[in-house]
Amino acid sequence: MADSWPELDPERDNGTFAVLHLASQMLGKLRVAHAPWANHGWHATLHPVAEGLAIEPIAASGQHFTLTLDLCRHAIVLRVGDGERDVLLLDLGTIAGLHRCLVDMLDSHGLPSKFHGKPNEIADAVPFADDAEPRDYRADSAERLHAALERIVPVFERFRAGFLGKASPVHFFWGSFDLAVTRFSGRKAPEHPGGIPGLPDRITREAYSHEVSSAGFWPGGVVAAPPIFYSYAYPEPAGFRDSGDDLKGAIFDATLGEFVLDYDAVRRSADPAGMLMEFLQSTYAAAADLAKWDRPALEREPVAP
Repeated sequence: MADSWPELDPERDNGTFAVLHLASQMLGKLRVAHAPWANHGWHATLHPVAEGLAIEPIAASGQHFTLTLDLCRHAIVLRVGDGERDVLLLDLGTIAGLHRCLVDMLDSHGLPSKFHGKPNEIADAVPFADDAEPRDYRADSAERLHAALERIVPVFERFRAGFLGKASPVHFFWGSFDLAVTRFSGRKAPEHPGGIPGLPDRITREAYSHEVSSAGFWPGGVVAAPPIFYSYAYPEPAGFRDSGDDLKGAIFDATLGEFVLDYDAVRRSADPAGMLMEFLQSTYAAAADLAKWDRPALEREPVAP
């Protein structure tokens, strides 16, 4: 059925998701290196597009260019202001090969190609240029991820539309390789303790400078794990982790510090979109109520369609 949610299997899909994770880091790092810094690092995230995930355009030499992680063509696609310029296939066997070919492609078009060469938020990360481990890339795994995002993104967008306060776009973080949307109360938060592996504390502390309720979808990546939806609050209000008794299928993971809901449970439900929206709304409501957010001033009923 056209509206069915695809199965995601860590054992089958992990090799492909690892390649996509590391490729997305290269694209995001290029944007970090060649674009002005925006609050919370939002300028550097990837954004869902019809064919996959893309960075915002980068200005260079009087023109703009962008790169797309194309999950239909299984390639990194380069577009400049006057149209498509080049295509780099993802299945090159190693991350080192992909990194070298990406730099060569950008150089051949006179575009910026320098970016930080070591992955972030990955334990014991190997620099891209040195990562010669053979990598398995399956087109069907990438297409399943694409199909999952096609079904998840509209739910996240409708959830975001119900908030009048400051909120992030629905965007994709390449560090952890997850789709996310974040709502803000408007109040300052205590300084974050930092300590996230592979992420400078100054970045973490700016990201969590204000109170948030954040939710997302993590399909796995370099780390092989069952895909999940998650929701957390920073700072975590008292009683938050004990508020999940009425959350159908969701549990609070004390190690992660967030509520999690298995993607497979959503996929198998009679109404996946409805179950996901209930998870997003109920975990946000618990966080906002316990932290005494001014909900009437911050929320609205989403408009059509």
